[in-house]
Amino acid sequence: MDAIDLHVHSTFSDGTLTPSELISRAKQFHLAAMALTDHDTIEGIPEAVQAASEQNLELVPGVELSTFWDEKEIHIVGLFIDYTDKTFQKELESLRDVRRNRNIAMCEKFTQLGIPIDYSDMEKEYADAVITRAHFADYLLKKGYIKSRNEAFDRYIGSNGPCYVPRKKMPCAEAIRLIKNAGGVPILAHPVLYHLGKEPMNKLMDYLCDSGIVGLEAIYSTYTAGEEIQMKKLAGERGLILSGGSDYHGANKPHIELGIGRGHLFVPYSLLDEIKKHRR
Repeated sequence: MDAIDLHVHSTFSDGTLTPSELISRAKQFHLAAMALTDHDTIEGIPEAVQAASEQNLELVPGVELSTFWDEKEIHIVGLFIDYTDKTFQKELESLRDVRRNRNIAMCEKFTQLGIPIDYSDMEKEYADAVITRAHFADYLLKKGYIKSRNEAFDRYIGSNGPCYVPRKKMPCAEAIRLIKNAGGVPILAHPVLYHLGKEPMNKLMDYLCDSGIVGLEAIYSTYTAGEEIQMKKLAGERGLILSGGSDYHGANKPHIELGIGRGHLFVPYSLLDEIKKHRR
């Protein structure tokens, strides 16, 4: 049975491989299809489409949007996005502006601590990327301010760190609307990672289903066998389709490999067949 991966990041967000390199790696791991789902950007998709065409791999244009619900950060993956849609491109540009303002504020906090960071220098260093906290960690490591990427989060940019600045996020319902308007299929990303109890999870699912969510990520790199079963059951109860992916970031998540996650991930092509039925 053919394997696929519907959650992958490139250098256009916080991954360490270019879209073309990802396609080559997907072929190396004998994947039948791959979705590029960079954070708040579709800028890498044209390169991925071209590379996939040359290497005879099915490429699913996607995106991962950061949203909020009840003060909790929730990620929504959009699959089969029309990446030529001008309205969608404009909305993503607004999201990137929000990120940029937040990043500038974080640089100011670092400078106040005696660690001068010029954001224009970071933009040159990561020229085509949507700069995230992972880039801050990489930058600090390169400059010798820390000894590991984890140290950046532990000491400075974790949610309770002195240089952390919360970022304004769109409501989940708005993200779902944008994805659907761009012809895409909205999927709740890695629900287990939100660490919600039964009652909060039910409230979240009520809200998402009322907002038009279509599926959820029931297969994911870090899930236990029991969690995967639980997510498949939740999807069935809510009438949602299944999706799955590694959330591959290259060297930024070295324990996660494309297509196979921690070594046991398997996302069957049959899930993609079902997702295709829900394209707009």
